[in-house]
Amino acid sequence: MERVLADKTAWLAARGHEIHILTTDQRGLPSAFEMDPSIRFRDLGINYEKDNGRSLLSKILRFPAKQFLHRRRLKKALMEIRPDVVVSMFCNDASFLPKIKDGSKKVLEVHFSRFKRLQYGRKGLWALADRILSRKDLKDARAFDRFIVLTEEDKRYWGNLPNMEVIPNSISWSIEHPAPLTGKTVLAVGRYSYQKAFDRLIAAWRILRETSPAAGEWTLRLVGDGELREALDRQIAETSLQDCVQLRKVEKDMISVYQEASILALSSRYEGLPMVLLEAQANGLPIVSFACKCGPRDVVRQGENGILVPEGDIEGLASALKTLIEDPALLKKMGQQAWKDAALWDRETIMRRWENLFESIL
Repeated sequence: MERVLADKTAWLAARGHEIHILTTDQRGLPSAFEMDPSIRFRDLGINYEKDNGRSLLSKILRFPAKQFLHRRRLKKALMEIRPDVVVSMFCNDASFLPKIKDGSKKVLEVHFSRFKRLQYGRKGLWALADRILSRKDLKDARAFDRFIVLTEEDKRYWGNLPNMEVIPNSISWSIEHPAPLTGKTVLAVGRYSYQKAFDRLIAAWRILRETSPAAGEWTLRLVGDGELREALDRQIAETSLQDCVQLRKVEKDMISVYQEASILALSSRYEGLPMVLLEAQANGLPIVSFACKCGPRDVVRQGENGILVPEGDIEGLASALKTLIEDPALLKKMGQQAWKDAALWDRETIMRRWENLFESIL
């Protein structure tokens, strides 16, 4: 989400728009991505994330006070700035932003699917809270002048609200040549988290190694970091895959990481519109992905630029990887189509849709 915000605001700033970014939890830390120097930043100092790891009861007791402070400080900031348009990235301001009467139009954008909260897989009171908040998300979305989702699939799940539009993420990379697809590497990129489910990809890799002699020459490279790193390390050791499964941290030059690979694998339980799929296509990589909600169905055209597998079907994931590894001609054909399809996510085209949206509501 931060990367999308950095790309979007840089493009708008270059077009002469005045951009302000208001945060709640920055706490003096630098941005993860380079921001246009003309952008003005203000942190409201709410610090919701200090409650991460606390019990549900503790969060319920603390949340109202933080919401009150957030609303008061946000209103003060908007009254000073007097923006034409305010965009919420569906965080803790979504429930009250439309009620702030600063004269601006209010836009809500969501980077996860309609079912995000229900896909956390939590139990007990947390599961009840997720169901309640999921219903509340729909109510909040209706209150905005425009509600932006990333995929046509997700649009259907929200019920085709009258204020809803689809504007996908874009690719800002300019890549002259597709990956040669000669390296024997399957790449996966993302946080080591429950959502990305790399444990399922490692399980599929074990099946693949047992059923395909050709896979013996290939490596699975997981690029990222996160709270499940130690668990993934243990899984790799317990399944004796240390010689062919690598855990790597994100590199500054991620284009070279994609260029060294020949297949992009996605094993997520849920998504919005995963940037890794767009990045893979920009580098001409065929994709093997679970058909999770949402994103893969909008990007992967079955049998043309990649292979979709029913979500959670680990044996099916192994079989799809086997198909491409054992058929180099098919792999290259899908890679060529992926390279062509990357034009769908062209930055200039997508950003003009955002600008047109702002002009239309004003």
